[in-house]
Amino acid sequence: MKHYDLQRVGEALKHFRPRRRWWRRWVKRSSVALILREADAELQVLMIKRADRDGDPWSGHMAFPGGRMDPGDNTGVRTAQRETLEELSIDLEKVGHCIGRLSDLVSRPHSGRRPMVVSPYVFRIHGPVSPVPNHEVAEAVWVPISFIADHGNRVTVTRTRGRFSLDLPCYYLGKKEIWGMSLAMLDELLGVAAIPLKLP
Repeated sequence: MKHYDLQRVGEALKHFRPRRRWWRRWVKRSSVALILREADAELQVLMIKRADRDGDPWSGHMAFPGGRMDPGDNTGVRTAQRETLEELSIDLEKVGHCIGRLSDLVSRPHSGRRPMVVSPYVFRIHGPVSPVPNHEVAEAVWVPISFIADHGNRVTVTRTRGRFSLDLPCYYLGKKEIWGMSLAMLDELLGVAAIPLKLP
């Protein structure tokens, strides 16, 4: 049984007040697009598996289409739209619209010591789309929100950076790992929309 739909998510996002980093104007910024659709009687979100690239700290990771803000981007929404068009050939200005945003997250940049602020925007598409990945993307996949809402699918993985190790939540979609910032965005989306969780 479907317990939630795009209309409910959109209404919840209208009333949500995301956390914005007030100092984001003075650091590197990027935006990502969480693209939602209803298919097979359930809500789904589009994710990408980034291509394996030397020197890319997010090489091979599951993520959302997006990237660095260009000087010509007037808003974070525009960045998410442009990057989605470049990476997947999906023109969100024509086939969808933004229904809200989530809280800013802080990430390490590709280079330098200053942090980077990542702003997630949630989009609804109006009809069928066919993602065409570019060289930066190995694969695009629609992930059922019910899969993320089922905490029986959630496991713990250990990530090591230098001398430090962290135990972090993770989902395995086949051999694909959904964790880190992408999972934090999904968790916030589920919380904002009050999507019921299935606990193990």
